[in-house]
Parts: sequence; structure tokens; C-alpha cells
Amino acid sequence: MDTAMSNQDTQQKDNAQPIFVIQKHDATSLHYDFRIEVDGVLVSWAVPKGPSTDPSEKRLAMPTEDHAMEHADYEGVVPEGEYGAGTVLIWDRGTYRNLKEEPDAKSVAQQLEDGHVTIWLEGEKISGGYSLNRIATGEDERWLLVKMDDEEADARRNPTSTEPDSVKTGRSLKEIRQEEAPEDDA
Repeated sequence: MDTAMSNQDTQQKDNAQPIFVIQKHDATSLHYDFRIEVDGVLVSWAVPKGPSTDPSEKRLAMPTEDHAMEHADYEGVVPEGEYGAGTVLIWDRGTYRNLKEEPDAKSVAQQLEDGHVTIWLEGEKISGGYSLNRIATGEDERWLLVKMDDEEADARRNPTSTEPDSVKTGRSLKEIRQEEAPEDDA
């Protein structure tokens, strides 16, 4: 994997706000990997329909394994036989902040333990308040990703269909697959 940090990523590391990334991932099935930086790792969920800008839509979010911070900049083809095999593009990225701001407010890590996270995203495609709410625990752990009703909410917008390409390179999943697939797959 190419884990070289871009200038934007280096700038984000220099400021105090944690990062988020949403990677469109054409693996066994097409989904969006929603990842937020928490305590030095990317805590991750697979969101089948991707994030919405409509507060009335609740999007299923299935927890996946945490990823190293370097993965935030990954775009390419994960080879067959490896975890996450398939084509990955960086659909959106930016920084986020904890919406619980009182002096004794819970950290995002504590909110994750409690099963209710509220954050404000500042991305290239989506922005505003989002909540992650755990609806089931154990082996069938599930969460809901919900857009909060704020000035960034827009029920008419559907960025997963109208803005499908990478914010990093402008490429589509098909272009990435064609340009980066191993020779025997091309």
C-alpha cells in the first residue's frame, strides 16, 4: 500500500483537530468505510449506503477493525486474498471535533464506550453534526450514522450518487481499478 502522507495530511497532523476519512470501498459489496481518529488509530465502521445529509435518514454502520493512521491516505487496489480486498478511493476527508464541549464532557473514546458519539465534521463533501448510536452489542454489534438537523443538513442532496469520485485524485473506482490492478487482472 502507498502510505505516503500528502501535504494536506501533514497539515492535519500539525493542527490539534483529529481527522476523519470516508473511503468508498468496492469489496465483497460496495460500501463506505467511515473512519474517525481516536487515540491514535482510525476507529472504523462499514456503512453500506454511505453517509447522508438528510437528518431523517438513519444509515446502518457495522463496526470493523481499527486501522493505523497511515490508512487514512490509502487509495488503490487491495489484492485478492488480503483483508479488505477490492478497490478503495478516498470519498471524503477532513477534521472533526467533539460536540460535547462542556469542561467535564466525555471524550470521543468515552462516548464510543457508552454507544453514543456526537461530532462535527469539516469535510470536502460533507460537513456538520453527525451522531453514531449503538443499537446492538455483542457479535451482532450495529450502529446508526445519522446527520444532525443543523445548517449543513440538506434533504435534497445525495452526495454519494452526485459526487462519487475521489477527493484525493478525482478518479472513479473504475479508473483506480484500471490504473492499479495487477497485470494479470487488467
